[in-house]
Order: sequence, then C-alpha cells, then structure tokens
Amino acid sequence: MPSIDLTGKVAVVTGSGRGLGLAYAHALAAHGASVVVNDVDEAVAGAAVKSIEEAGGRAVAEVVPVGTSEAADRLVGRAVEEFGRLDVLVTNAGILRDKVLWKMTDDDFDAVVTTHLRGTFTCARAAAVRMREQGEGGTLILVGSPAGQRGNFGQTNYAAAKAGIAAMARTWSMELGRAHITVNAIVPVAATAMTETIPAFAPYVEAMRNGEPLPDFLRKGEGFGTPEDCAALVPFLASEAARGITGQAIGIGGDKVALWSHPQEIRAAYADGGWTPQSLADAFPTSIGAELQTVGIPAPKVPEAS
Repeated sequence: MPSIDLTGKVAVVTGSGRGLGLAYAHALAAHGASVVVNDVDEAVAGAAVKSIEEAGGRAVAEVVPVGTSEAADRLVGRAVEEFGRLDVLVTNAGILRDKVLWKMTDDDFDAVVTTHLRGTFTCARAAAVRMREQGEGGTLILVGSPAGQRGNFGQTNYAAAKAGIAAMARTWSMELGRAHITVNAIVPVAATAMTETIPAFAPYVEAMRNGEPLPDFLRKGEGFGTPEDCAALVPFLASEAARGITGQAIGIGGDKVALWSHPQEIRAAYADGGWTPQSLADAFPTSIGAELQTVGIPAPKVPEAS
C-alpha cells in the first residue's frame, strides 16, 4: 500500500480553530500537507495556526463564517495564493441551535442549515472547480454525524443538514469520479462541545476534561473518544492509499472504525394490481411492518456492576 505521505498537498479545513477541526488540521499537517485553518474567531484561528507551526507544520488562517459563495471562494483563493494549489477540502464547520420542533424558530433552522449544509455545498463547489482546473484529482471529506444517520431528539436542523451532507457525498462521488476526485462522508463520534449536549455522554465528557480516561465500554463498544481519535481517518482518505474509496460514509471514534450502510430497501411485499388502504392494513404487520427500524442515537450501554 502507498504510504500516508501528503507532502506537497494543500488542504482547507473549515471550522478548524478548535475541537475536531483542529485535530483534522493537525493530522493533515503532521503528514506533510499545508493547511488553511478556518474559524470565525481571529484569535482562535491564530492560535490554531501557531500550534500547527510549533509542531513543525505549515498553516495559515482565513477568518470567515462559511455558508456563502464568497466565503468559499476566499478559502479556496487563500489556499492557492499561499500554497499554489488545492488538493483536500474538509467541511467541518458547524453550529448548534438545539430545540424541539415546536420551539424551533426559523432563525434556529436557517442558521444551522446555512453553516452545515449550504456551507458544505458552497465550499465543495468552489473546491471542485479548482481541482478540476488543476486536472490532478483531489479529495473532498464531508463531516457528517450519527444524528444525520439516525436522527436525534431536539436536532431537527442539525440532523437534516447532516443527512443532506451524506447524500451529497454519494451524489458528488458520481459526478466527480471522472475528474479523479474522491468524495466521502465521515461520521466522527468524540467528546466535544457538541456531544456534550447529548445527556448520555455529558458526564463522560466532563470526566475526561477532569483528567479521567474514558472507559473501554465507551471507546470500544460505543466508538466514543477524543477528537484526536477521529483524526486519523482524514489523512488516510486524503492519501493515495484511499484513491479507490469514494461515495462512502465512514464512522470513527475511540478504538472503533465502521462503515455505515446506505439507505436501501430491506423488505418488500407485493399485491397483484396494486395496493388499497385496507390491503395495506391487512398485510403490513406481517410483511414489511415486521422489520420497522429504530431511530435515534442509542444511549451508552453501561456495564452492570459485578
């Protein structure tokens, strides 16, 4: 297999001032890539760049909120201006505005969808244009979430955006295949400010911040760990070792890496001449209704005390 050497490659990582984005930026730089760090806070972005440079990497900051075409053009333009090209885009930027459906405002919905979904679209479009012009392929890594795969209570806006991101990865993998641009969604699970909002994980995130290690049932059974645990997937997907991987949703966290399935039919039933409401009511419980799917992110299965 080719080595994970990104020397000479240039990456843009949105939302990389802290948390998962910063871990992705560090991992890319550690394997030789030059990185454009992005955040909405100039001080945070500057500190991220400094930390990468102190570790021996190359990085610059571009302070702009993602979502608009102008922001996307600035990020791609900064990569080209500073480092001469663009090879990798990681769309990590995100915000939360959690509320149950009947309390969620238009602004709550629009803000999250603009940053996550529209931001992924505009940045990926700008990156794809540049990569196609270069004619040497490239890598788009779109950051999804378990909420987008299974739904999550109180996260209408976030879950919808993340589900859309996974769908865009599948679509773009087909559209950009001839240009040798791979497109994958990653589904990280890590102790961050975002997962702290999930009650089942909150105490473990707090304990970790107080210096306590995460228990094995979380790291292995739930695939839940630190942002750094998730970071290895990004340079791997950006490398030549992953050239044949595209259109996938890949989960990572703690000690676990997993491949998510695409939505697909799991069971079917047929009626000659088509269905009526009554025939559906008669047949549903013993046909497709026998395999109704669960929803939501399962709570951690805490081992019983012996």
